[in-house]
Amino acid sequence: MRKILFIVVALLLTGAGILIYWKYFYVFGEGVKSGHLNYVVLKGDVFKTYEGKLIQEGIRSRTAGSIQSYEFEFSVVNKAIAEKLMANSGKWFDLHYREFHNVVPWRGNTTYIVDSILTMRDAR
Repeated sequence: MRKILFIVVALLLTGAGILIYWKYFYVFGEGVKSGHLNYVVLKGDVFKTYEGKLIQEGIRSRTAGSIQSYEFEFSVVNKAIAEKLMANSGKWFDLHYREFHNVVPWRGNTTYIVDSILTMRDAR
């Protein structure tokens, strides 16, 4: 009976570990976004994280009759990247990001994590 209980508990813990990894740490997607950097700020009550917004070219409509710009909200884990972005707000950036299924508080407020700056130039 103890052996069966041990196997069941081990399987449950393994399954829970795999599920947690998949939901919070597995890179779901990655890509590049380009646009004007609107802002990057350091904020948070318990976990201070860098959060930013990139305004992309073009317009879209979320609901009929309205017009909005494309906004890409992201988090930055690397302090050096965040400081470079903060010092160059308003410039045009090509940012590489990784997308996760869910947010963890110490990583940022969004599922999109910018991990590198591909190019930076003055606004068009």
